Amino acid sequence: MIIKNEEYIVEIIDNGIDGEGIAKIDGYTVFVDGAIKGETIKVLIVKVNKTYGFGKIIEIITPSKDREEPICPVYKTCGGCNLQHISYEGQLRLKEEKVKKTLEKFGISASINSIIGMGIPYNYRNKAQYPCQNGSIGFYSKRSHRIVKNDYCYIQDEEADRLAKRAFELLMEEKNECYDEEKNAGNIRHIMVRVGKNSYELMLVIVTKNNEIKGITTIIEKLKVEFTNLKSIVQNINDKSTNIIMGKECKTLFGEGYIVDKLGDYNFKISPLSFYQVNPVQTEALYNTAIEMTNLNGKETVFDLYCGIGTISTFLSSKCKKVYGVEIVPEAIEDAKENAKLNSITNIDYRCGAAEELIPKIYKEGINADVVFVDPPRKGCDKVLLDTIIEMKPEKMVYISCNVATLGRDLEYLLQNGFELREVQPVDQFPQTAHVESIAVLERR
Repeated sequence: MIIKNEEYIVEIIDNGIDGEGIAKIDGYTVFVDGAIKGETIKVLIVKVNKTYGFGKIIEIITPSKDREEPICPVYKTCGGCNLQHISYEGQLRLKEEKVKKTLEKFGISASINSIIGMGIPYNYRNKAQYPCQNGSIGFYSKRSHRIVKNDYCYIQDEEADRLAKRAFELLMEEKNECYDEEKNAGNIRHIMVRVGKNSYELMLVIVTKNNEIKGITTIIEKLKVEFTNLKSIVQNINDKSTNIIMGKECKTLFGEGYIVDKLGDYNFKISPLSFYQVNPVQTEALYNTAIEMTNLNGKETVFDLYCGIGTISTFLSSKCKKVYGVEIVPEAIEDAKENAKLNSITNIDYRCGAAEELIPKIYKEGINADVVFVDPPRKGCDKVLLDTIIEMKPEKMVYISCNVATLGRDLEYLLQNGFELREVQPVDQFPQTAHVESIAVLERR
């Protein structure tokens, strides 16, 4: 019987899906944040459930060769990263193993290629959303809504990080109040920044509960002087009592309401509500690798589902005959259409709606796909969509996933219904975190 508040010496036998260490005490599973496979540690049991518990490291008796001192001073309390205590080489091995083990749980024995890592795994993010609380800005502590202040974030773009902190400082100087989610009171909810990592254009989004921002004219003038590459300031209004960050209404306060960035040979217009991959260096590798793995001959009709602002569609356009892009967010589809014009592309047809509703309609119109690309959110693909793809019988399907658990679930279903899995390519889109992106290439059996 494992006892809460007792100390035990354990060996870490594995790492879990979020990077946590896993130990067994007389067959009882204990999860330990910050522990690495192969280590012997002394743990304090802090929580006990019927079949598993949680421990806290008291002492590392035998450290892993992959253990490193985290570079960030608030790493242990901030919830933004969870693998900084592991060398980057160790992180890559852990993620590659995570993809392999998760797919095996679904009975999928696949050819897993070596993960594509990043040259410099810091300051890569082109987007950050900072919650504002009690006069502070930062990121939420692990498993809480309590803000941890940080002077510098090691995975955010440096200039964007500085812009967010300075904007918040000016908002507080003008006596704006932070939002209190428990009381549903106050106004300033989040500060969001976007940066074009190749264009260096900056966008600031102030998420508020109501329409008014005190002293906004003064704030804008000061920021324009201090950040000469600031191209857009937008107010997003979210008056709902919710933990969803962005509302539906955006008001442009300065600039055009968007920024433009370059990815590969193409330019992309990015608006506040648009989905755009947060690591452009690895995104270029991700898309180029996915297209290379597909071996297109230039004559195919390709569906790009969950297409966002059309990044994959744009990369595909020169490699195939026709692309149909589908996305549920209207603002993203408008950006996608603008991006096609921006890059003088004429062989993409963008449509707005839920993929599981639109694709059956497009198929009934007599439009069929030779190749289907899907890049769904973490919840994976809707079963109705998968059934339509199965009915269409495309020659190939490329599934790009940010959640290997839902990837495994959907692959299992596709493999039971006429597809075979050719290969899987992990890509490290999110260094210092446990997240991993995967490309799965399927062929019709």
